[in-house]
Amino acid sequence: MATQLLAGKRGVIFGALDDQSIAWAVAEVCASMGAKFTLTNAPVALRFGQLDALGEKLGATIIPCDATSIEELENLFQQSEEILGGKIDFVLHAIGMSLNVRKKKHYTDSNHEWMKKTFDISAMSFHKMCQVLYKGDHMAEWGSIVGLTYIAAQRIFPDYGEMAESKALLESFARSFGYHFGEKKKVRVNTISQSPTMTTAGKGIKGFQEFFGYGDDMSPLGNAPAIDCANYCATLFSDLTRYVTMQNLYHDGGFSNMGMNPKLLEG
Repeated sequence: MATQLLAGKRGVIFGALDDQSIAWAVAEVCASMGAKFTLTNAPVALRFGQLDALGEKLGATIIPCDATSIEELENLFQQSEEILGGKIDFVLHAIGMSLNVRKKKHYTDSNHEWMKKTFDISAMSFHKMCQVLYKGDHMAEWGSIVGLTYIAAQRIFPDYGEMAESKALLESFARSFGYHFGEKKKVRVNTISQSPTMTTAGKGIKGFQEFFGYGDDMSPLGNAPAIDCANYCATLFSDLTRYVTMQNLYHDGGFSNMGMNPKLLEG
């Protein structure tokens, strides 16, 4: 039986699409640890994903929300408080999309209108989400907000396109809002830099299969699976990490501190 680490906690989980999603695993872990939460994704994602099945399985209400819309975010958090019966203890932001990457545009030939959309969906949505939570006073004291990111915010991975800049911006927003939320209500804000993970979105990146293998070989512990990322998220939602804030936390099997692994040189 799973520990009831999150018993009594109320949350909102963004970004679950199907059972390959990290957010899907987070929802299952949080439910097993005693949390109650609402699930949300963009209306278009709900049409193509499998979120209804997850909501039914976990007894979680699904609230459609375009995370780039302040109005829809306000509705989401107001409804969530009503459904869950109180202020929100934790929020997961697991949102990212790049049309340039999807359409395999080379970084040096990026469509800048698409790039603006990438930044809005993948990074500015985090700021908008935090702003609505802050101004609406939706977060409980000692609550926790977590955004998923990737080491491409600090290192060059050519096929990741402008998602790299999106993640760098998201991490900066988390630090800045971490200060303001901490001063206001002792709410902490962190990002988790996860290993390459076989999600539906990840598989769409050019050369992802090869890079997944490279990351697995480079990391002394191997790539961190989605379920372990979910468990890590749960610890950040819990009271065990009340003084961890404004951090970008690597959950990558050690990849971020490696220079070279001799295994990669072996024939």
